[in-house]
Amino acid sequence: GSLSKNNVGYRLGKRKMIFERRKRVSDYALVFGILGTGIMVIETEMCMAKVYNKESFYSSAVKSLITISTFVLLTLIVAYHALEVQLFAVDNCIEDWRIAMTCRRIVQLSLELVVCSVHPFPGAWYFRWTTVHADGDHVTTRQVPVDLIFSLPMFLRLYLICRVMLLHSKLFTDASSRSIGALNRISFNTRFVLKTLMTICPGTVLLVFMLSLWMIASWTLRACESHHSEKHKNLLNSMWMIAITFLSVGYGDIVPNTYCGRGIAVCTGVMGSGCTALVVAVLARKLELTRAEKHVHNFMMDNQLSKRLKNAAANVLRETWLIYKHTTLAKKVKCERVRTHQRKFLQAIHSLRQVKMEQRKLNDSTNSLIDMAKTQSNILETVVEMSARQLLLENKADRFEPQLLQLQ
Repeated sequence: GSLSKNNVGYRLGKRKMIFERRKRVSDYALVFGILGTGIMVIETEMCMAKVYNKESFYSSAVKSLITISTFVLLTLIVAYHALEVQLFAVDNCIEDWRIAMTCRRIVQLSLELVVCSVHPFPGAWYFRWTTVHADGDHVTTRQVPVDLIFSLPMFLRLYLICRVMLLHSKLFTDASSRSIGALNRISFNTRFVLKTLMTICPGTVLLVFMLSLWMIASWTLRACESHHSEKHKNLLNSMWMIAITFLSVGYGDIVPNTYCGRGIAVCTGVMGSGCTALVVAVLARKLELTRAEKHVHNFMMDNQLSKRLKNAAANVLRETWLIYKHTTLAKKVKCERVRTHQRKFLQAIHSLRQVKMEQRKLNDSTNSLIDMAKTQSNILETVVEMSARQLLLENKADRFEPQLLQLQ
């Protein structure tokens, strides 16, 4: 028969088709977003290197390419959210698409359109930028292109990378993984994918993130500061300052003068502190012993403590005998030798108590959650075995009951 729209097979097929189309649209959006940002960087570098100025035809042509790529990007973002609405309608058997347009979806779409629409327009416009330098005495006023204000926010388009990572993740595309996640009430979003990547390959994720942040922050700092300071026209100087700020060192040999540069430095310092904490957490997890290694370590420590306990107990007995020997059995009591053995006797007792305390601490540390889970599993097996025996006894009693009735 003909497939109905309410048919499960029809809805599954359409859902799969929308999934694939949404993935392609997201890929194209990322390509055009990075393309526009890359063209913006090239155009800005050309003007900084004085290859051409903002009034030239080449500048207008390059910025026209940025405008075209931005228009295509906005179209793809609208198409992506339209596919999201279609997917919601298919999953919930909704005919009217306007039901899926919640306030959250509308706000998200509007915010993405605003973020991705910011770009330098063709033309040459300038504004006067007055800056008080870090020394507090030197004041400069420059004619700065308005393109600077519209160029830096273009790096916010990189949020599309997270969306592409989510749609291409095996956890998101695999039906079995999604089924298990649904049973455990886990939402497969970008946060979950990033957590998974940080668990699988934390070093690679942190390295890529820190290098990307370093390059972007260095370039944006140079774009802000190069109009007022000759030092920042060299990209290596900006990279040096960002690296030192990221590591929370701050030598002070190169400092930002504009509030734009200072804001970038503050954001870099905050991100550096966060990345440092993540690196420490990753290293701590890598250096932590596994369960088998912990058991081996505890076994070795227990053997060493047992040997120390035996030695301490032997020392106590030896010094007790020597004190008795030099005070009772000796013909002439030597006070110095007696005091020496009494001192060693007290040290042996103290050593014995210390070893016993270390043994208690070791026993407490071995009682972890894993051992508790093992104990619980053993108790469960014992209860199951007792239940089986009880059931067997009940069956035997049921077989004996007719025989007892016949005897009566």
